[in-house]
Amino acid sequence: MRIFVQDAPFDLGAETAAFAQAQNSMGAIVTFTGVVRDTPDHALDVMEIEHYPGMTEKAISSIAEQAIKRFGLGDALIIHRHGRLAPGEVIMMVATAARHRKNAFDGAEFLMDYLKSRAPFWKREVGHDGANWVEARDEDEDALSRWLKS
Repeated sequence: MRIFVQDAPFDLGAETAAFAQAQNSMGAIVTFTGVVRDTPDHALDVMEIEHYPGMTEKAISSIAEQAIKRFGLGDALIIHRHGRLAPGEVIMMVATAARHRKNAFDGAEFLMDYLKSRAPFWKREVGHDGANWVEARDEDEDALSRWLKS
């Protein structure tokens, strides 16, 4: 398991290739890439992402440990950026490896849902018409709730 919280961009292809090459006994690898998207309501100049160093990595480690145990993952990689990111920039990636694809997909979705709702990041959208903090959305909580039932 590797976790990085960083402001620097990363090479998505190189990270994916390195993760895949290290999984000799796994039959499935799933990756997800999050990208900063423009907002339909107002033009987005940048997304500002803040976190508390140390606390954020600890919280993400706990989430990843849960995913590995729950879905029998062989490995997991999480990279999440902070700082100022423009629309189109890669904000995060999740990679999971498991012996079977369902475990790899479920583990990746679990990680993405928990990262979206429980990882301690604060996001602010800055556009031509001002700035606003991104609030929790009901859809994200609904997505997370499915993991609490089973």
